[in-house]
Amino acid sequence: MDLSNFTTLKNLEAAFGGESMANRKYLFFANVARKLGFTDLAKLFKETADQETEHAFAHFELLHPELVVKDAASLTDEQKREIMSRCLSLAIEGETYEYTTMYPDFAAAAQKDRDNPAAEEFLKQAQESSEHANTFRAAAHRFGLLKFIENYHADRYAEALEVLNGGQAVTRVAGEDPATQKWICRQCSMIYDPVVGDLDSGIAPGTPFAEIPDDWSCPICSATKKTFKPLEEKVAV
Repeated sequence: MDLSNFTTLKNLEAAFGGESMANRKYLFFANVARKLGFTDLAKLFKETADQETEHAFAHFELLHPELVVKDAASLTDEQKREIMSRCLSLAIEGETYEYTTMYPDFAAAAQKDRDNPAAEEFLKQAQESSEHANTFRAAAHRFGLLKFIENYHADRYAEALEVLNGGQAVTRVAGEDPATQKWICRQCSMIYDPVVGDLDSGIAPGTPFAEIPDDWSCPICSATKKTFKPLEEKVAV
């Protein structure tokens, strides 16, 4: 499926959100019905919630075909790790957005409306989202799944050790061609590659960094575009 179509991408995201919300809503209704003794209605709501889950999964598979696993036995260990790396990256991105942007904004609006219970709930959820993000980050590092960041750090540490042992410093320069020049987040070391783009944020492959909207943020840590700097890469000898 071609996700470079921004309208289709947003419609799929909205559909996924709607089906996901329906799932949780019907589970809530089922719980209410069960408490009130309406077991048949509780069963109906639960069955419908399960169906909504399947609908949401179908939408999410279209949004993220790289995560679809048809035959796990046919995948190499590297392919399996790539899939889990993507899952963790998306989880970190979502939780980071919640605690840095969504809930703080919601809390501020609630405080402006003098709705203290809502503000307290939003702030509480922001704290929990922060904890979730940290848990996912710890898991990613524990299993070595944020490979693109880990490899970058490992490479730089190896260079530093080489210099410490009397070797020559490696020459690194930033690329000059906007079509291929990579940029790195100074906060988390996420690397933006214009050849790949950032489809999850609506940035199509082949988009130079300068052409990314100013409100774009790091998909890993949510840092602003201004946090990025040109990536200096090794000069071939």
